[in-house]
Amino acid sequence: QVQLVESGGGLAQAGGFLRLSCAASGLTFSRSAMGWFRQAPGKEREFVAAISWNTINTYYADSVKGRFTISRDNAKNTVYLQKNNLKPEDTALYYCAADLVLSPGYYSDSERTYDYWGPGTQVTVSS
Repeated sequence: QVQLVESGGGLAQAGGFLRLSCAASGLTFSRSAMGWFRQAPGKEREFVAAISWNTINTYYADSVKGRFTISRDNAKNTVYLQKNNLKPEDTALYYCAADLVLSPGYYSDSERTYDYWGPGTQVTVSS
């Protein structure tokens, strides 16, 4: 079975940093576009960042652009989200997702296109 497991969440102060990791198994990771989403209490799940499986194309939500960086290591079947200059509004449950696609440059900001999801890792940012 395909599994995605996030890690690296926790408590951080505003202005601080965290790096989230997502380890994948049971799928052809090198042919999967990967994305990060988040959901705060009482809010809808929202797109954060995505990366194509050739690593060339990345895309970020406006709210995190310039602060977060998505990357991947296909040899380790792992995708990362480096989060710098954290803000209290970054507090949410963060999910990684895999989108099985054929195009090496493909990426998506729509959760409807993703095939597999991890259980999430909590990030809490204090002021």
